Amino acid sequence: MTLRDGPFGCPPGEREWLEADRRGGFASGTESLLRTRRYHALLLSAVDPPAGRFALVTGVEVFATTSVGTFALSSQIYGSGGGGADVVSPDGRDRISRFSFEPWPRWTFALEDGTTIDQEIFVSRATGATILSWRTAGAGEPRGVTLSVRPLLSGRDLHSLQVENSAFCFEPEVSERVRVWRPYRGVPPFSIRSDGEYVHEPLWYRDFVYTQERARGLDFREDLASPGAFRFDLSRGEAVLILEMGVSTRPGESAVSRAQDMRRAETARRAQFRSRLERSADAYVVRRGRGKTIIAGYPWFGDWGRDTFISLRGLCLATGRLSEARDILTEWAGFVSEGMLPNRFPEGEEPPAYNAVDASLWFVVAVHEYLEACRRRGRRIPVADRATLGHTVTRILEGYSAGARFGIRTDADGLLAAGVPGVQLTWMDAKVGDRVVTPRIGKPVEIQALWINALRIGNLLSERWGAAADRAAESFTERFWRPDEGCLHDVVDPGHVPGTADPTFRPNQVFAVGGLPFPVLSGSMAHRIVDAVERRLWTPAGLRSLAPDEPSYAGHYFGGVEERDAAYHQGTVWPWLTGPFVEAWVRVRGGGADVLRMARHRFLDPLLSRLDAAGLGHLPEIADGDAPHDARGAPFQAWSVAEAIRLDQDVLAESGNRRIAGSPAAVFEGIEP
Repeated sequence: MTLRDGPFGCPPGEREWLEADRRGGFASGTESLLRTRRYHALLLSAVDPPAGRFALVTGVEVFATTSVGTFALSSQIYGSGGGGADVVSPDGRDRISRFSFEPWPRWTFALEDGTTIDQEIFVSRATGATILSWRTAGAGEPRGVTLSVRPLLSGRDLHSLQVENSAFCFEPEVSERVRVWRPYRGVPPFSIRSDGEYVHEPLWYRDFVYTQERARGLDFREDLASPGAFRFDLSRGEAVLILEMGVSTRPGESAVSRAQDMRRAETARRAQFRSRLERSADAYVVRRGRGKTIIAGYPWFGDWGRDTFISLRGLCLATGRLSEARDILTEWAGFVSEGMLPNRFPEGEEPPAYNAVDASLWFVVAVHEYLEACRRRGRRIPVADRATLGHTVTRILEGYSAGARFGIRTDADGLLAAGVPGVQLTWMDAKVGDRVVTPRIGKPVEIQALWINALRIGNLLSERWGAAADRAAESFTERFWRPDEGCLHDVVDPGHVPGTADPTFRPNQVFAVGGLPFPVLSGSMAHRIVDAVERRLWTPAGLRSLAPDEPSYAGHYFGGVEERDAAYHQGTVWPWLTGPFVEAWVRVRGGGADVLRMARHRFLDPLLSRLDAAGLGHLPEIADGDAPHDARGAPFQAWSVAEAIRLDQDVLAESGNRRIAGSPAAVFEGIEP
């Protein structure tokens, strides 16, 4: 089989699959089986979900032996040793005759003697285990087909790389069908369950090359440890390996029997989702503490504040997963500090980072949307939950009104000022060394839209916030509107210099019209803004982060860390912005059935055509600003998937969008302010 070209810049065979465990861990790789990232692994697990993630079982070497000879069913990329071209060995990828990824990744290998072998990989959401299996596929297959599977082990955190060393512990603890490895002190143990014969033969495999890491300007070479091989007679049935973090229980249980139980359970669970996109959405909702959170993207992101609350609306509310939305909101409510919620949680033991002005405001919006979704669906909310959410909203509004970190404060005009040199506070947060690429110190436009929305929502809880909302809204129109251009400034009072403005044309202005429960602007003003954004920023992959005619525009996102960060918000396309833009586009046109159908055809369908551009079944983090808008960044991004679902199930639903009609419900009814 010749693996077909991936669309929008993905090389043949390099589209990626993802099997997430709902704890922050995952298995991932490419359709060609080549591991091109340090994050490609078969067992990558979280010790403290969703953080403390370790790559434990990185890959496998697989060989099938028939009466004719031995054939590889795996391939790796190695360095040449002399600075020449990479070496792909063995040649297993050349035997792939078919690949599919629904309901999970499956490969069919065609051997030269006519034998066909199926391989599949899936992760059990119930247990977090990764199940690998092989079986002969054709009728009348020759007998005597044996399989050898050699695990490639690491034992590092997900961002690191391993080099050959004497500290790695190859010796397993053996308990009937289970072998447990403890590779290093401080690294969680993990087990491999198998019904096959295990032959202990420790080896180091050296100089694996990760081409995606090299392209990103990062370290890209690794050595992996292989303790031995598992051997199976495929003529007697299926070969199975079950990989799990920790010491596996019930050691005497057959691997095949357990795999069959988990396969049946996963098949039934995945069949309940209404679409591929909703099945993909399930990967991002994960455990945190006693509640839940949302992984911003795979393979390298953790859970980020703004990403979580933006994504919650599509991943949970639009899909009816209200209990999980509740678990996310109540879990995060415990992290409020000076009115702020964390921007992100580091992987290690570092404290949460509170460098985001918008995370708390998005939380307020998410609370409103959650309560409104419960009201519409007739879902009763416990008094304790209402009290927790209402109290948290009040703490955020009071904290921002009184003044918080990094110069966050309410100014005399009622708008929200924020920012100090060297700290990035908005979603445009790229930093090159000590230089913040888009500092946006002052009063950024989308922060004001969020602030006014937070005040409007707070006013549903207590009338004390109504006057502040009116004052901010009045100042917004006076300060941001550019009548000559029919658009908005991106920042007013940049650098905290009163009376000045930054007119750079960016997509942030669209939040004054769409993407939030309460539009800040309407009428001809709103219509002109949306038309200008469509004309200057729209692409089939989403909105550009900067207009192409701006001096700092960068049409491509590639190169080393500095080059990529410098282009991150300087023209790079962000698919998640399709949500607020399309909602604004529909709003200014009245939201009738014809308008909804037109918007779906014009905007959502082109975006969904990129569903398999890089991450199979998912939408990527970003894309190039210039055509053909190749997929870049993380191949699996929560808010990209979430906003596509929100458009499909809410904004563009034929039943109409509740926010267009705009009669706010008393969602906080019964809550003490």
